[in-house]
Amino acid sequence: MKAEAARTGQSFKVVLNQAVKRSLARKPQEIRVVPLFSRPFPDELSPKSFNRLAAEWEDEDTVKELSS
Repeated sequence: MKAEAARTGQSFKVVLNQAVKRSLARKPQEIRVVPLFSRPFPDELSPKSFNRLAAEWEDEDTVKELSS
């Protein structure tokens, strides 16, 4: 930016403002997202909420502790 200001003879502030205006005027590029997995969660987890699942696991741990 300093080099551009020196080359054009404009102030750094003017060069900076022009650069910001040019970058904001561009149309955003389309971003393509490629999923890593075919489904977000395994089928057995999809219908359940994670809080309920955590509660079930906690209950299983409690039963194991009480039975040993």
